[in-house]
Amino acid sequence: MADTESTCTSVDDRTEDLVSPTRDALVDGIVGLLKPCLDQLDERVRATRVSQSELHQQLEGLSVELIRVQEQTLCPLQLDAYIKKLQNAKRRVVVVNNILQNTQDRLNKLHNQVSKETARRKALLDTSSPSTVPSTSLHAP
Repeated sequence: MADTESTCTSVDDRTEDLVSPTRDALVDGIVGLLKPCLDQLDERVRATRVSQSELHQQLEGLSVELIRVQEQTLCPLQLDAYIKKLQNAKRRVVVVNNILQNTQDRLNKLHNQVSKETARRKALLDTSSPSTVPSTSLHAP
Protein backbone atom coordinates (compact mmCIF):
# COMPACT_ATOMS: atom_id res chain seq x y z
CA MET A 1 0.00 0.00 0.00
CA ALA A 2 1.09 3.51 -0.66
CA ASP A 3 1.56 6.11 2.03
CA THR A 4 -1.27 8.21 0.65
CA GLU A 5 -3.81 5.45 0.79
CA SER A 6 -6.02 5.19 3.84
CA THR A 7 -6.00 2.06 5.93
CA CYS A 8 -9.27 2.92 7.69
CA THR A 9 -11.73 0.09 7.66
CA SER A 10 -14.69 1.74 9.38
CA VAL A 11 -16.54 5.03 9.41
CA ASP A 12 -15.46 5.71 13.02
CA ASP A 13 -11.81 5.79 12.00
CA ARG A 14 -12.53 8.52 9.47
CA THR A 15 -14.37 10.82 11.94
CA GLU A 16 -11.08 11.95 13.43
CA ASP A 17 -10.16 13.48 10.09
CA LEU A 18 -13.50 15.33 9.99
CA VAL A 19 -13.45 16.51 13.65
CA SER A 20 -10.00 18.05 13.48
CA PRO A 21 -10.93 20.88 11.08
CA THR A 22 -14.07 21.64 13.11
CA ARG A 23 -12.11 21.67 16.34
CA ASP A 24 -9.45 23.88 14.83
CA ALA A 25 -12.11 26.30 13.61
CA LEU A 26 -13.64 26.43 17.10
CA VAL A 27 -10.25 26.99 18.69
CA ASP A 28 -9.46 29.72 16.18
CA GLY A 29 -12.85 31.34 16.88
CA ILE A 30 -12.40 31.27 20.66
CA VAL A 31 -8.85 32.57 20.38
CA GLY A 32 -10.10 35.28 18.03
CA LEU A 33 -12.69 36.34 20.65
CA LEU A 34 -10.32 36.27 23.61
CA LYS A 35 -7.18 37.65 21.96
CA PRO A 36 -8.26 41.34 22.02
CA CYS A 37 -9.17 41.10 25.70
CA LEU A 38 -5.93 39.34 26.54
CA ASP A 39 -3.91 41.86 24.52
CA GLN A 40 -5.66 44.73 26.29
CA LEU A 41 -5.08 43.11 29.69
CA ASP A 42 -1.44 42.51 28.85
CA GLU A 43 -1.00 46.14 27.79
CA ARG A 44 -2.62 47.40 31.00
CA VAL A 45 -0.39 45.16 33.10
CA ARG A 46 2.62 46.53 31.23
CA ALA A 47 1.42 50.11 31.79
CA THR A 48 0.85 49.40 35.50
CA ARG A 49 4.35 48.01 35.87
CA VAL A 50 5.80 51.10 34.17
CA SER A 51 3.71 53.34 36.41
CA GLN A 52 4.84 51.47 39.52
CA SER A 53 8.44 51.75 38.41
CA GLU A 54 8.05 55.52 37.96
CA LEU A 55 6.36 55.79 41.34
CA HIS A 56 9.20 53.84 42.94
CA GLN A 57 11.74 56.22 41.40
CA GLN A 58 9.77 59.25 42.63
CA LEU A 59 9.55 57.78 46.12
CA GLU A 60 13.30 57.15 46.11
CA GLY A 61 13.88 60.78 45.10
CA LEU A 62 11.49 62.01 47.77
CA SER A 63 13.24 59.90 50.37
CA VAL A 64 16.61 61.40 49.39
CA GLU A 65 15.11 64.91 49.56
CA LEU A 66 13.61 64.27 52.99
CA ILE A 67 16.93 63.00 54.31
CA ARG A 68 18.63 66.11 52.92
CA VAL A 69 16.04 68.41 54.52
CA GLN A 70 16.34 66.57 57.82
CA GLU A 71 20.11 66.97 57.79
CA GLN A 72 19.81 70.70 57.05
CA THR A 73 17.24 71.35 59.76
CA LEU A 74 18.97 69.60 62.63
CA CYS A 75 18.45 71.62 65.75
CA PRO A 76 21.50 72.16 67.93
CA LEU A 77 19.33 71.75 71.06
CA GLN A 78 18.40 68.30 72.27
CA LEU A 79 14.63 68.44 72.34
CA ASP A 80 14.00 64.73 72.83
CA ALA A 81 13.80 65.02 76.62
CA TYR A 82 11.32 67.91 76.37
CA ILE A 83 9.24 66.06 73.80
CA LYS A 84 9.04 63.02 76.11
CA LYS A 85 7.98 65.26 79.01
CA LEU A 86 5.26 66.81 76.86
CA GLN A 87 4.04 63.38 75.76
CA ASN A 88 3.91 62.20 79.38
CA ALA A 89 2.03 65.33 80.42
CA LYS A 90 -0.40 64.83 77.55
CA ARG A 91 -0.96 61.22 78.59
CA ARG A 92 -1.66 62.28 82.19
CA VAL A 93 -4.08 64.99 81.03
CA VAL A 94 -5.95 62.43 78.92
CA VAL A 95 -6.17 60.05 81.88
CA VAL A 96 -7.48 62.80 84.16
CA ASN A 97 -9.94 63.90 81.48
CA ASN A 98 -11.27 60.32 81.19
CA ILE A 99 -11.67 60.10 84.97
CA LEU A 100 -13.50 63.43 85.06
CA GLN A 101 -15.76 62.37 82.19
CA ASN A 102 -16.64 59.10 83.94
CA THR A 103 -17.30 60.98 87.18
CA GLN A 104 -19.54 63.47 85.36
CA ASP A 105 -21.49 60.61 83.79
CA ARG A 106 -21.97 58.98 87.20
CA LEU A 107 -23.10 62.28 88.73
CA ASN A 108 -25.61 62.80 85.93
CA LYS A 109 -27.04 59.31 86.46
CA LEU A 110 -27.22 59.88 90.22
CA HIS A 111 -28.95 63.23 89.70
CA ASN A 112 -31.51 61.56 87.42
CA GLN A 113 -32.14 58.84 90.00
CA VAL A 114 -32.54 61.42 92.80
CA SER A 115 -34.95 63.43 90.65
CA LYS A 116 -37.03 60.34 89.90
CA GLU A 117 -37.08 59.32 93.58
CA THR A 118 -38.05 62.84 94.65
CA ALA A 119 -40.85 62.93 92.13
CA ARG A 120 -42.05 59.49 93.22
CA ARG A 121 -42.05 60.45 96.93
CA LYS A 122 -43.76 63.74 96.21
CA ALA A 123 -46.42 61.90 94.24
CA LEU A 124 -46.89 59.44 97.12
CA LEU A 125 -47.21 62.28 99.65
CA ASP A 126 -49.67 64.14 97.44
CA THR A 127 -51.89 61.08 97.00
CA SER A 128 -51.77 59.81 100.61
CA SER A 129 -52.84 62.92 102.53
CA PRO A 130 -53.06 66.14 100.61
CA SER A 131 -54.71 68.14 103.45
CA THR A 132 -52.74 67.03 106.54
CA VAL A 133 -49.12 66.86 105.34
CA PRO A 134 -47.59 69.97 103.78
CA SER A 135 -45.77 69.28 100.54
CA THR A 136 -42.02 69.94 100.86
CA SER A 137 -39.50 69.40 98.18
CA LEU A 138 -36.46 67.29 98.93
CA HIS A 139 -34.68 68.83 95.98
CA ALA A 140 -32.99 72.19 96.71
CA PRO A 141 -33.91 75.01 94.32
